[in-house]
Amino acid sequence: MSRRGENVYRRKDGRWEGRILKPDGKYKYLYAGTYREIKEKKKNYQDNAGADKPAAPRRAENPAGLFDRWLESCAVNGVKPSTYENYYNCMRLYVIPFFTGPENSRITETSAGRFVRAIKDNVALSDAYKRKLLSIFKTALREILKGSAECAPVMEAVRLPKPESTEVQVFSLKEQRLVENAVLCSNDMRRLGILLCFYTGIRLGELCALKWGDIDFEAGTMSIARTVSRTKNFRPEENRTALLVGLPKSQKSVRKIPLPAFLLKLAAGMKPAANEEHYVLSGTAAPLDPRTYQKYFKKILLLAGVKDRKFHAIRHTFATRALELGVDIKTLSEILGHANVSITLNIYAHSLMEQKKIAIEKLNKLHITHMDFSLFPVTEAVIPV
Repeated sequence: MSRRGENVYRRKDGRWEGRILKPDGKYKYLYAGTYREIKEKKKNYQDNAGADKPAAPRRAENPAGLFDRWLESCAVNGVKPSTYENYYNCMRLYVIPFFTGPENSRITETSAGRFVRAIKDNVALSDAYKRKLLSIFKTALREILKGSAECAPVMEAVRLPKPESTEVQVFSLKEQRLVENAVLCSNDMRRLGILLCFYTGIRLGELCALKWGDIDFEAGTMSIARTVSRTKNFRPEENRTALLVGLPKSQKSVRKIPLPAFLLKLAAGMKPAANEEHYVLSGTAAPLDPRTYQKYFKKILLLAGVKDRKFHAIRHTFATRALELGVDIKTLSEILGHANVSITLNIYAHSLMEQKKIAIEKLNKLHITHMDFSLFPVTEAVIPV
């Protein structure tokens, strides 16, 4: 099985395809009959890439050149397309233009701090995006300055803004029931997806990548093994974006999730007698575009008379309901496919606080002021004066 970040995919004709993102932004496509063969082909190509393989960055170069070469090394080393897109946008739109001018001709503690302030002061950027940009900037600096005396002070100058503790969007129980009723009244094959998300918490990309063969009706489980995403296409002669099927967000995102009995019954009734390699939402060998499904979801919300929210609110709703029902945080984290439990704790801190309040209120009822004193007759003789 291919691993996260490899850019290796199994084609519908049975062959394996390997993709290597070259420094010019174009992909090199390699093909083989087995996973082992395509891995070997990719390794041989990268080892003998010659001019396509950039040398390690040299600190004597100007900063713009250093960051550009770091970006090229990311392309050759085969990072995930979505990750490379983030790196590309950060370097081309912010870092390289900033370090092109004469006032920032060297990477120093001062110039790095100046860039951090410029990003933090940019009112056009959200706090979350500022944090992402500075995180990528720090990743690049760590690689460029590795082993140098300047590394520690420069890295110290790049301090990421603290993440905002924003409350997640969640459907109320009434709203969830309205949405579910609207879905069940529809004859659209895509309706199953919304219910799957409400009762398993899977991500939109994971839902669009779900195949009928991923649902084990005997075991009552669903396997999450891939994701669909639309990313920037670096081929100028083709469309601006491309729909890619790859591995999920992290290793923990590859998981099996138990399905409730009513969902298994509903899915079994909707399952066509088609190839199990076909995708659930599209019913074909090609996955449904996540953007298309988001539009369908908005129509369902309108039909249900429920306030418009992002699709990800379904995932947050699942997690909130699970906590309300007493599901422990470790189990919830595994179902959601978070890389670690701390991510789950940070996202759902508000929901956890609500559960703590309920628990404390139960203890409060044990307090002596709530007791019926007629149950404890006490004579004056035993009460010291």
